Amino acid sequence: VQLVESGGGLVQPGGSLRLSCIASGFSFKNWAMDWYRQAPGKGRELVATISSTGRPTYYKDSVKDRFTISRDNTKNTLYLQMDSLKVEDTAVYYCVWPIGSQNHWGQGTQVTVSP
Repeated sequence: VQLVESGGGLVQPGGSLRLSCIASGFSFKNWAMDWYRQAPGKGRELVATISSTGRPTYYKDSVKDRFTISRDNTKNTLYLQMDSLKVEDTAVYYCVWPIGSQNHWGQGTQVTVSP
């Protein structure tokens, strides 16, 4: 199993980034997927979840109406569109295949929001 994230970077407050995660080694189209993040000095937290078909979705309250999770099952790719970014969104973002006790994690991509 491989989960490879990309798209992170440095952006000013109010800016946008689009994260991507290419999945391989399992039947991506059959599984719900998650985005997590870990800010400096804090634990990992669930940001968004998407079902195998793309609906329904779930968002952490602090990112609702700013972030959009989506997927392209033809490309085995998960996305996270992040708009109106805030300094407090600074974190390493992880793509996760949530299968319980043996969740699979990507290597993460750094998102830094700074003036």
